[in-house]
Amino acid sequence: MNYSEKVMDHFANPRNVGELADANGVGEVGNPKCGDIMKMYLKIEEGIIKEVKFKTFGCGAAIATSSMATELIKGKSIEDALKVSNKAVMEALDGLPPVKVHCSVLAEQAIKAAISDYYLKNGIDPIPIVGRIEGCSGENAACYKELN
Repeated sequence: MNYSEKVMDHFANPRNVGELADANGVGEVGNPKCGDIMKMYLKIEEGIIKEVKFKTFGCGAAIATSSMATELIKGKSIEDALKVSNKAVMEALDGLPPVKVHCSVLAEQAIKAAISDYYLKNGIDPIPIVGRIEGCSGENAACYKELN
């Protein structure tokens, strides 16, 4: 399988790896077909993503897409982060092999799941803003919870 230099770089030297103890938005998504799991941690202040970290269990492409996704949203507004699509992640990495496109979809979903969690923690129903997200898991399956 041929990967771009950017994919190889983000796999070998991933950016923003780890957890944020003071994260106010945490999202976890997984793909049952391939077994990849992504967890994204956001520190949002005044509508801006000040810090972002991730932990990914998966293949090299999953790690590379997680790393690139964090780079694309760091310092951005929530609105801009929600516009980051799997296509944008793939383009930023100079492409992915067709069998690895699902990794970029997971990265997009992880961003949305973390933002959904942030909204829930602030008493805002995320579904009208973020929509429903496939593949959520863990205690922060914000995309499937409804505010009471």
